[in-house]
Amino acid sequence: MRLSDIVIVLSRPAESGNIGAVCRAMKNMGLFRLRLVAPEINDTAALLARAVHAGNVWKSAQTFDTLADAVADCAIVVGTSRRRGHKRKTITMNPHELAGYLAGREGNAALVFGNERTGLETAELARCNLASHIDADSGFPSLNLSHAVQIYCYELRAALNTAETPAGHWAPIGRAATDALVTSISSSLAKIGFYCYRGREEQEIFFRDLINRAGLTVNEARYLGNIFAKASKLAENFPLSTS
Repeated sequence: MRLSDIVIVLSRPAESGNIGAVCRAMKNMGLFRLRLVAPEINDTAALLARAVHAGNVWKSAQTFDTLADAVADCAIVVGTSRRRGHKRKTITMNPHELAGYLAGREGNAALVFGNERTGLETAELARCNLASHIDADSGFPSLNLSHAVQIYCYELRAALNTAETPAGHWAPIGRAATDALVTSISSSLAKIGFYCYRGREEQEIFFRDLINRAGLTVNEARYLGNIFAKASKLAENFPLSTS
């Protein structure tokens, strides 16, 4: 599943400003498919003001009379609710768990948010396949609509975004690259006679553990390997005099 497969559905939203803030939260995380079910939009100016530069999300949003119509083309429909009980979902996932679950699925997925004051009604939640909740403090568990959407959009972006790693982003090398670097380092040392006796295997373990803890990036690993390779070549070309 990709970010473009995710649909954010607001059921019966009552505050124009909240809708605008949701547009901004979505665009921040690269989501653009917004659907509204029976919205109460009474102040378009306030909506666009809260959307800031995400007015295009609002302009491309679709409006429906019923939740059933809004999610008709979605293979997975997730209702967000902190309430449990009879006739409501008893097992729910938090945003991080939900994002991980969706990462292994295919097709469109709708994430449904209820009215700001009342949340999703029982009938609306029954229309959903799954339920999700945010682990908020029990003393004050009710979140602003746009804040809740922002949390989910962040987790979805972290799990589903398959774009290339942006420049300057730290991404440590994996196990295969670490093993290759360790072999390169120990081979360079072996060429200059560093392992005249035993010790190469133990030192490779040391280097592997050290590199894993350091979390080297691809460029850092390449640079470190080149240092050892160059030192080895220099030692071969200009051996130290023993006289």
